[in-house]
Amino acid sequence: MLRNVVRSTIGRGAVWRQHFRTLGVVAAFGTALLLLAACGSAAGSTPAAEPEAQPGTIVDIAVADGRFQTLVAALQAAGLVETLQGEGPFTVFAPTDDAFAKLPAGTVDALLKDVPTLTDILLYHVVSGNVKAADVIKLDMATTAQGEAVSITVDGDTVRINDAQVIISDIEAANGTIHVIDTVLLPPEPESELGTIVDIAVGDGRFQTLVAALQAAGLVETLQGEGPFTVFAPTDDAFAKLPEGTVDALLKDIPALTDILLYHVVQGSVMAADVVKLDAATTVQGGAVTVTVDGDTVRINEAQVVITDIAASNGVIHVIDTVLVPPQN
Repeated sequence: MLRNVVRSTIGRGAVWRQHFRTLGVVAAFGTALLLLAACGSAAGSTPAAEPEAQPGTIVDIAVADGRFQTLVAALQAAGLVETLQGEGPFTVFAPTDDAFAKLPAGTVDALLKDVPTLTDILLYHVVSGNVKAADVIKLDMATTAQGEAVSITVDGDTVRINDAQVIISDIEAANGTIHVIDTVLLPPEPESELGTIVDIAVGDGRFQTLVAALQAAGLVETLQGEGPFTVFAPTDDAFAKLPEGTVDALLKDIPALTDILLYHVVQGSVMAADVVKLDAATTVQGGAVTVTVDGDTVRINEAQVVITDIAASNGVIHVIDTVLVPPQN
């Protein structure tokens, strides 16, 4: 009987051992299923991608960079920040702070107070459109937002905009492209408007007697007209060489004065290079003057030409050292 109890107990132990083995397998299988489910879930889902940072505007980039503090201050002073934050696209040749520092002392401070000039200079650094470096080097020039053109030269790996070297290219902005340059670009000086022959004679200071004579003879308006005229203009010293009292007498004898003055005027704009090819020229007075050339000396009758080719809006002035007197009829 004891033997049967032992067998029974051993049998029940075997059953329990089998039961625990079965539970172990089930537990392991459940764990495996959970792991597979977790892996499946991870594999089936797409991780959220980090959004790509969008580039800021040209002004945003200049502000954040740190090398363009003077440029940013200039844009603010000129009221151009909003413009260069606009849609564009723009291409900006951006001078660094070091580039501005190369200007003569006091220039930047003066420009910050002279907004029209500052605006001209800043717009001279801007080209309309999004012009990448690969396109820049194909150009000889580009017209700026200021209206004037910049020249573009390529020498090996060196690219210059006027005299400024491009040191960094293709900084991409939301509204265009920045190319960094090492020198501030200065637009060409506007050509000053030329005055008329009379304006120049008045402003020069050496033709006071001539101007007084033109006024007395009523010829100011004529020589301020469209022309063109060529005037052989005697200086005050030339008038002083006349016999004493001659000028005063002429100022009272308008017909004679008018004849003498018109004898100094030739129709058309005859530059010195053309004058020396002539033997004579007919004046507005009707008489002719002779032209002689001896080496570098050019004479109109007996008067020596001392200065040539003073350009006026309505002709040209050649300065002479002696008053021309028409031949007597």
